[in-house]
Amino acid sequence: MIGLGGALGRVVRSGVSRRRVQTVVIALATMMAVASAVVAGSLVVAANAPFDHAFAHQHGAHLSAQFDPDKVGAADLAATGHLAGVTASAGPYPTATMHPTDGRGGHFPALTVAGRAGPHAAVDDLDLTSGRWAEKPGEIVLSTEFAGPEMPPGFTLAGSDVPGAPVLTVVGIARSVSRTAGAWVVPDQVGALASTNEPAGLQMLYRFAAAGTDGKVADRRAEIVSAVPAGAFLGARSHLDTKRAADRNAAPTIPFLTAFGVLGIAMSVIIVGSVVSGAVGTGLRRIGILKAIGFTPREVVRAYVAQALVPAAVGIGLGVVLGNLMALPLLADTEQVYGDASLSVAWWVDVLVAVGALVVVGVAALVPALRAGRLRTVEAIAVGRAPRTGRGRWAYRATGRLPLPRAVTYGLASPFAHPVRTLAMVLAVVFGTVAATFAVGLTASLNAVGDVQDPESRAAVTVLVGAAGGPAMSAGPAGGNAPAGGAGPGGGNAPAPGGSAGNAPAGGGPSTPADAARIRAAVAAAPGTATSYGVGHADVTVTGIPGSVRAALYQGDSRPGGYPMIAGHWLDGPGQVVVPTRFLARTGTRIGDTIRVTHEGVVQALRIVGEAFDTSDDGTRIHADMASFASARPDVYLVGLKPGVDRDRYAGDLARVVEPLGGAVLGDASSGGDGLILVLDAMAALLTLMLVAVAGLGVLNSVVLDTRERVHDLGVCKALGMTPRQTVGLVLASVVGIGVAGGLIGVPVGYALHGYVVPRMGHAAGTNLPPSVLDVYDLPELALLGLAGVAIAALGALLPATWAARTRTATALRTE
Repeated sequence: MIGLGGALGRVVRSGVSRRRVQTVVIALATMMAVASAVVAGSLVVAANAPFDHAFAHQHGAHLSAQFDPDKVGAADLAATGHLAGVTASAGPYPTATMHPTDGRGGHFPALTVAGRAGPHAAVDDLDLTSGRWAEKPGEIVLSTEFAGPEMPPGFTLAGSDVPGAPVLTVVGIARSVSRTAGAWVVPDQVGALASTNEPAGLQMLYRFAAAGTDGKVADRRAEIVSAVPAGAFLGARSHLDTKRAADRNAAPTIPFLTAFGVLGIAMSVIIVGSVVSGAVGTGLRRIGILKAIGFTPREVVRAYVAQALVPAAVGIGLGVVLGNLMALPLLADTEQVYGDASLSVAWWVDVLVAVGALVVVGVAALVPALRAGRLRTVEAIAVGRAPRTGRGRWAYRATGRLPLPRAVTYGLASPFAHPVRTLAMVLAVVFGTVAATFAVGLTASLNAVGDVQDPESRAAVTVLVGAAGGPAMSAGPAGGNAPAGGAGPGGGNAPAPGGSAGNAPAGGGPSTPADAARIRAAVAAAPGTATSYGVGHADVTVTGIPGSVRAALYQGDSRPGGYPMIAGHWLDGPGQVVVPTRFLARTGTRIGDTIRVTHEGVVQALRIVGEAFDTSDDGTRIHADMASFASARPDVYLVGLKPGVDRDRYAGDLARVVEPLGGAVLGDASSGGDGLILVLDAMAALLTLMLVAVAGLGVLNSVVLDTRERVHDLGVCKALGMTPRQTVGLVLASVVGIGVAGGLIGVPVGYALHGYVVPRMGHAAGTNLPPSVLDVYDLPELALLGLAGVAIAALGALLPATWAARTRTATALRTE
């Protein structure tokens, strides 16, 4: 620990107060670096375990098990909650599989409905996000993963399309981190929702003392299976499967935040090292005097390290406070994306960042301080503040031959007098330019992801088959029902009812079934129609993937709504299928292979012709031509308009034609920006501004040192007739070359960093990325980013340039 008592303390306090600019620069640079580190660190923690936070808050189920009520009773199932290793249990809850409709011909995806008397339980303690809990038959609470903005409380749906099926009113929306069900009703309602083909079941939820690995969960599962009669156990879902899906969604933020964190740390080391080195360089005479009056080399080192640590400690304290304040709104946005109950900056993040920053500052200050300790007393007093004789003279001679004003050429040569200080300035500008270049590219890539992740939203007009608003279009990202954890590159929105028909009319009630063929003909014949194609969705099975797979089926030329292709091509005929990256990885297939797809009992062999950029449905949704499936029908027609056609008028005219046919017409069905993309955009802008500001502070400090060293020379120049404007030009010219060099180095490095980080964000989300997401820079933009280096250097030098211009000639001449 560096003591500050006695003579050493007076030296430290004197240095801190006398070098006000360096003190302020260290404090501000450290404050911004710490603030950005707190923001990045808190978001890394939040993004690295969104499932864990929510799981702990809701007492999530380690295992959700399904049983056959004909083979095991409720009492026997309740007894399994007392098995060894089980710490808590809930249930048994009656369950049924429901195939809801809106009563107008539109079908929602099948969902599991559980009968619960209330949202709270020892396991899977649900969060009601809106409305209330179901209190009687005829009421239903939807999960946030199923319900979209088009299904608020008050929306009605039928249990199935069978005549006489129960009609249910949505009274609330709830979130289950364990994904135990898609909806909940009172227990007495479940029996009416079951069918002969899909009878009711019983669900038990368990928490275990040890459930951190698949093996431990499997052991507990085996004990439960052995405790019930043979054949009673129907299946179970581990929390680890749900956790892995949530972590995949959050993982893309880690490479992004790591890149900014490394830039911030490197910048802090450069700035602090430069400041302390400058203090040593400009204080050689003072160092010699200190040694002459009895200070040992070790005390000199301690003095200069302390002069850096004192303002740094103030900056660290302010940075922690500022970082917490800035992190709160970003964490609030992240909380909405991830569905966590409460996100805040972890106390240990503040402590770790503060201690780490103090260590970084100390190490950065130690190197130049050791140089001060090694200086010989006589040499330090003799040399004083003057630069070494002859250093940079060749540069002054070379620039003097340029056809430029003498003040400008003098400034251009100035950096060569202090090569170490100049190198520090160049590095500061380089890192600032790298951050700006990387942020611009990252933001462009994220926005490109948002633009392409929902191709169906490109349609100017959406024609729904069935006046219900097309709920069968349930797998489209426009539904806006992403799983907690959001999505990285590619969106990753989960299947959700409503799809593109986010503003469809809610409610139920009978109407005439839609005539899809006549609706299609009406759309094609409407004046102003440029392109149109139909889209339907179906649950199919694919050899190699257990369970059902969501399929998007296209009728007609679907190229206007095709997903961006990573490899291969989009659909251009029957017998073809386009699949996402994760599908290829899970099935071990590649483009050109044939897969077997079963739809309603009919098996089709489809050839993979393309790899699409689509992470919907956990990256397993397939895209095929509707002609390959005889029983498939479109749920919606997506229409592109001819140039100059008024969309609202077109939609109104078409609605009068298709509504009698059982259809409905909507305008633009875009659902707006993806929540996680907006959060990442905000984070990139904030962290970049802070890094650029720190780079400017580094330039400011170095230029202040140069200006003060040359204040006598400036006085001579002023005495010979140099105007204040020329003085400003001289100082600014001294950093132009530094800015150019920083831009020339920083832009390629930022470009390369973007090319390294963004694909890894995609891989973390389980997908490769198409060229439209990666190739986001153009030459004019890169040229402007190169000028950002000059701008950073000029802004950092502007204040000392103004100070030099205002300094009176007599004052400057008296300064030695």
